[in-house]
Amino acid sequence: MNKTEQMVQSALCKVFGDDSIIYDKSRFAGGLTNYNYIMEIHGKFYVIREPGLMTERMLNRSAEHTNNVIASELGINSVCVYFDQRSGIKISEYVANGETFAALDPNTPECLRAVAALLKTTHASPKPFPNVFDWEQELLKYERIAQDLNGQLFSDYPYLKKMLLEFISRNVTSFEQYPCHNDTVPENFLMDPVSRRPYLIDWEYSGMNDPTWDIAMYILESRLSGHAVSEFFSYYYGAAGPMQSELMKIKCFAMAQDLLWSVWAVVRHYSGEDFLDYCYNRYNRFRRNLKYLSKDTAYPIAEMVKW
Repeated sequence: MNKTEQMVQSALCKVFGDDSIIYDKSRFAGGLTNYNYIMEIHGKFYVIREPGLMTERMLNRSAEHTNNVIASELGINSVCVYFDQRSGIKISEYVANGETFAALDPNTPECLRAVAALLKTTHASPKPFPNVFDWEQELLKYERIAQDLNGQLFSDYPYLKKMLLEFISRNVTSFEQYPCHNDTVPENFLMDPVSRRPYLIDWEYSGMNDPTWDIAMYILESRLSGHAVSEFFSYYYGAAGPMQSELMKIKCFAMAQDLLWSVWAVVRHYSGEDFLDYCYNRYNRFRRNLKYLSKDTAYPIAEMVKW
């Protein structure tokens, strides 16, 4: 076992009061930032989160812990059994046979309706989150970490980043701040197969932000069809759909996300993990979308999701 695995095993023995427990990684439950594994302990199943590389520099675990509790109070989070704010190790109850929306197909009306409801509940939380998710500051942080690792960014990166910031400055007039999840990939939505109760899990990037960030990310990460985008909008915004200003923010944030997570992937690559294809795909999509939107702001969001 490496050091992190030893820490996880020590936590398991402590939490369950059983020194015979062996950390079992045979059932991988997914994850990019962190790695999740399903274990049966004393006749019950749990999801064990092992922190990913560089997460100690990339994430605010104290804020995540607070936000995780708030999400549980809202009734939309899976039950957390243990959370170590220093290491990032987390133990949660497993939703038996729960399926991610990625597996169910994120384009279906059931998934779209559930995502809209979960996000509306999050954004309307009576308790604010203690931290702010500022994508520009996050980007600067990843750039610094990449530099510390002697990593290299794309040759046109400074120019295209400047173009994006100028485009957003010209086309977005205001930003709101509400509790947001900020990592609304379809893998973070779960459906209980019996009750059909949906959950939104993994709150490590959560913080105060503009709600359109969450909307943009689900559309982008799920690569929703044009029809599904319209249906999703109707569930979240109502029959009238988003205002033009909100739609523009969604498009801007979609580009910002591709840029942000491509640099995140550079950090993971130079930390020794295989994220190059992920990085290239996201950066090339950002490059293409910035080109088309700079020519025509009416460029459809459904076209922006395509690789």
